[in-house]
Amino acid sequence: MMVKIEAIVRPEKVNDVTTALESIGCGGFHFVNVTGQGQQRGIEVFTGRGAALTHRSSLPKTLLVTVVPEEQKEQVLETIITSARSSEEGTVGDGKIFVSAIAEVIRVRTGERDLAALTASEDA
Repeated sequence: MMVKIEAIVRPEKVNDVTTALESIGCGGFHFVNVTGQGQQRGIEVFTGRGAALTHRSSLPKTLLVTVVPEEQKEQVLETIITSARSSEEGTVGDGKIFVSAIAEVIRVRTGERDLAALTASEDA
């Protein structure tokens, strides 16, 4: 079985997360810059007159997506959690992780399926 892991993290943590994932052998992932709103509820902006305004607008985040074998799931999750936290305890806005089952994976170039489609091809 395979799982898809979608992690929403702070943009400034992307390099830390991708480096950590590569260090545990998870090299197949992609990421997209996204905006959204969660518990953080926007950002506080100080105007020139000293007043603070809270913009309840979307905040920039990065969505990192990977598909891994079920056996690697916990290691990948722990790696993302550890490397995406902004402090030892974490703070609001550090992100969320969503895990879902994947029924099938197919490599377009070769037609390989499932775990064979996730691993490096010998003729790549």
